[in-house]
Amino acid sequence: MTVLSLALIAVAALVGVAAGRARRTSVATRVTPVVAAVALAGSALAATAAPPAQGFALAAAYVLSVAAAATGGAPMVFAAFRFARRQPDAGPEPDDGPLRGGRVIGLLERTAVAVSILAGWPEGIAIVLAVKGLARYPELREPHASEQFIIGTFTSVLWAVAAAGIGRALLT
Repeated sequence: MTVLSLALIAVAALVGVAAGRARRTSVATRVTPVVAAVALAGSALAATAAPPAQGFALAAAYVLSVAAAATGGAPMVFAAFRFARRQPDAGPEPDDGPLRGGRVIGLLERTAVAVSILAGWPEGIAIVLAVKGLARYPELREPHASEQFIIGTFTSVLWAVAAAGIGRALLT
């Protein structure tokens, strides 16, 4: 079960990498969040039945959990943005939105959150969110910026916590 869980979390990480290379308008951008979520859910189920990881499997659990958290979150954030834009009062929004650099910041944010969870220091999440909020504060007055910030941050952190939670489940 450990191998199955690691394989599925690797799929979630690779789907995120593939989504980054796909065009935004392609069918792949609509399918990748579903594939990533199913792979992560399957990995979670397999992790609950697996014995504690040791040796190479332990190292792989750490690496793959952080990789899945970092790369797999981007398709989820884009899916959440698409869902939010379907709301009747959302209005038109530019392609990249008002907050620039969000992809890199999101990648770093998800990595820091996953490492904090795996290190057994969940307080690190509060520090990451505080730093991000303070750094983005001046930009949040632009139209649609606060909505993009909240949707992107919540989706990103929830994905990272889920991926890191699987890593923790493999450790215990």
